[in-house]
Amino acid sequence: MDFKSTNIPLDQFYDTFIKNFISVVLCLIINYINGTFVLVFFKNTIFYSDPRYILYTHLVINDMIVLSISVGLQVTIYVVGTFSLSVCCVVLFVAIIVTKNSPLNLACMAIERYIAICKPLHHLQICTVRRTYMLIWFIWTLSAVPAFSDIIITLSTRPASFFSSAILCHMVVIRNTWQHAVNDTVSNVVYLLFVWTTLIVTYFKVLSAAKAASTDQVSARKGRNTIILHGGQLLLCMMSYITPLLSTALVDLFPRSRTTILFLLFLFSNILPRLLSPLIYGLRDKQFAERVKVYFCCKQKTQIIPVN
Repeated sequence: MDFKSTNIPLDQFYDTFIKNFISVVLCLIINYINGTFVLVFFKNTIFYSDPRYILYTHLVINDMIVLSISVGLQVTIYVVGTFSLSVCCVVLFVAIIVTKNSPLNLACMAIERYIAICKPLHHLQICTVRRTYMLIWFIWTLSAVPAFSDIIITLSTRPASFFSSAILCHMVVIRNTWQHAVNDTVSNVVYLLFVWTTLIVTYFKVLSAAKAASTDQVSARKGRNTIILHGGQLLLCMMSYITPLLSTALVDLFPRSRTTILFLLFLFSNILPRLLSPLIYGLRDKQFAERVKVYFCCKQKTQIIPVN
């Protein structure tokens, strides 16, 4: 994310305005698209009993939160600069949780597709609505573990005066000790290893089921393609983990373009991946697509009056 520094020149006002304007406009457009899919879910009761749509809607809501926090922090850092540490800790606490939520949610969606295709007779018994909501609570609990660990590390490594100060609200300002680095590395490796293993295993299970089955090839092919798209989405989600290393390398090569490099990485790692969720499920799913058209397409009804 683009942020101020005391020893590095900042953008001029025009450049700052353009970058924040682009971020805010993209945030509003993507949140409007995602919000439309969420509205379709809540306005149509047929989606309430399907775990696939429940997990999908949770992913979309989570993406909206991630996008709002990311863009909100970027604009706030430029406009306000420093603010209360307590407020910053709460915002970053939520940001860490929702960032970890997305990969775990993708893994759960892949498992649901695997059960639906490879064990269709047991799908209704295993994937119930109650278990789906319990799974969502488990995702949030599991994602909160690294965030709570960061809070404990911060409380134990920082002096008391630090918590009464006004700081620049950014991850690298608060989480810059070796304990934070170890905690971040371990949690990312464990979570992503679990998610990638889940996606790979479910993909090959669905692939083998599609080859063995003589019927329902269309459903198996769609499920396989969906898991592949989840993998692509996960790769973009992983950009947030490698962005610090990538930004350091690029800034060392092009120091004069530092703010531009950070802004472009911010777009590709935080903003654009949030547009994939509605494209993967919303536009590929006929039930969702038909209802979403009502909000995006203005269809004019004509009345035919018989002539005597």
